[in-house]
Amino acid sequence: MKGKINLFSGKFPEINTGKGMITLWTMLSIWSISTVTSLPGLAVSPILGKLDTVFKNVSDLEIQMLTSLPNLMIVPFVLLSGKLTESKGKLPMLIIGLSLFLLSGILYFFANSMNTLIIISCFLGMGAGMIIPLSTGLIADFFVGNYRTKQMGLSSGINNLTLVLATFLTGWLANINWHLPFAVYLIPVFSLLLVRFLTDGYLKKEGSYIIGQGASKGSTMEQIHMQEDSDSKNIYLKPGQSLDVKKMMGLMLLYFSITYLSIMGTFNISFVLQEYKLSSTYSGTIISIYFLAITIPGFCLPQIMKILKKRVVYLCFAMVAIGLFLVVLFKITVIIGVGFFLMGFGIGILQPLIYDKTSLIATSKRTIFALAVVMCGNYIAIILCPFIGKLFQIIFHQQGNMLFPFWVNAFLALIIMVLAFFRQHKFVFSNESSSLNR
Repeated sequence: MKGKINLFSGKFPEINTGKGMITLWTMLSIWSISTVTSLPGLAVSPILGKLDTVFKNVSDLEIQMLTSLPNLMIVPFVLLSGKLTESKGKLPMLIIGLSLFLLSGILYFFANSMNTLIIISCFLGMGAGMIIPLSTGLIADFFVGNYRTKQMGLSSGINNLTLVLATFLTGWLANINWHLPFAVYLIPVFSLLLVRFLTDGYLKKEGSYIIGQGASKGSTMEQIHMQEDSDSKNIYLKPGQSLDVKKMMGLMLLYFSITYLSIMGTFNISFVLQEYKLSSTYSGTIISIYFLAITIPGFCLPQIMKILKKRVVYLCFAMVAIGLFLVVLFKITVIIGVGFFLMGFGIGILQPLIYDKTSLIATSKRTIFALAVVMCGNYIAIILCPFIGKLFQIIFHQQGNMLFPFWVNAFLALIIMVLAFFRQHKFVFSNESSSLNR
């Protein structure tokens, strides 16, 4: 950071991007988008138990639609946003997505039927889908090298920290009035107010725009991207190649894997505690520990990468495997909490690393589309998780065995860990990141 931090003076503090400087306001604008991406579905969770009292004759199907439809809408709109940014630009997509998200948040306060809640949730999913790839795509635009790796980690950390804090907030607000948890969906108003700090006009006017090596001060985004795409950041691309589809699909499957392995635990922890004859009140604490563990690595990702080096991917899967085995082998609440912490910590390292690796396999123009495809792995895993878990139970005749999903996922994590160990020289399982390409 350069200059004194004085928000009220004419001089804005500046932040190094690895290829020039941006103002703190621009950085705050990017960080604010990270706070929005963790919100979809958050306000609904604490009121699910009250819906049958708020609305008469609420069916299980309607409740399932309310919780699953937003995620279903996110997937196509993530892809749509990623594709449209290539021709329409990033800022128009960002503004449309934030506006749709904010409008949905406002409409929730006037919802008076279950069908209305479901329809509004679909619009919320559309808006979220348009925003999600841009939260990391803008970082890929502005930052390079170790600076990008650090910011990918911070973005992930901010995202997960928002999730932890907002979960507590919505739970508390739900006790006052069932409409109040939807107030968290009003957060995009801050992002909309800050979005002007991402415009070329503002950045050039302030004289603090990112400046590529050899580019003149005030260069446009397009000029800087053209030069950046000819630099060594895209050494993973063949001459004339704008996107490595094979690596992109590999990263998508990797993201799908880590989400599926971890989300099954959060879905089933209350049933496991019930199986162990432990108080179900611990489930909230254990899930909070899990999300806290996901959050921590984001704030120190470069340091973790430096310690783990080439071992990073398979060691993260080892953490997930050990965590799952601790849950099924011990019936002690503290050890179960440690197991969930290990799972979360492994996921918390891999998540921003995957985003960072994705930025290396596409030109600047196609980075957001690549991120959109990779991120779909996360949401597809969330949607399919209950069905895959049920399928395994049917195949192995383990219906009703609450521990069985943990056993299955523990062995799956172990298999992927071994695969990652033997294929660590391949891009998907390697420790390649922006920090290695300065």
